[in-house]
Amino acid sequence: MAIKLYVGGLAYGTNEKELEEFFETQGKVVSATIIKDRDSGQSKGFGFVEMEDLKEGQNAIKELNGKELGGRTLTVNQARPQEDRRPRGGGGGGGGGNFRRSY
Repeated sequence: MAIKLYVGGLAYGTNEKELEEFFETQGKVVSATIIKDRDSGQSKGFGFVEMEDLKEGQNAIKELNGKELGGRTLTVNQARPQEDRRPRGGGGGGGGGNFRRSY
């Protein structure tokens, strides 16, 4: 059974290959993803690693939480399920109140 891990505290220069290789010391990595800003493409400093085996993932949490990668101390724990996100903005809006129509 696979396990998804949250990895915080990533250096902005860390790439997905480096993240994957760092976690492979603990077991088989299914995927490694760094979350990036939608507009700038800049890393947000966190990501997710999915590991194939539950026990290996739990061991990775124990062994790698607090370790350093790229000069930064990592926070590693089990990822929480993604929450449903409400649509952003949009909605229009009616503007202010003191609008007077002239006929």
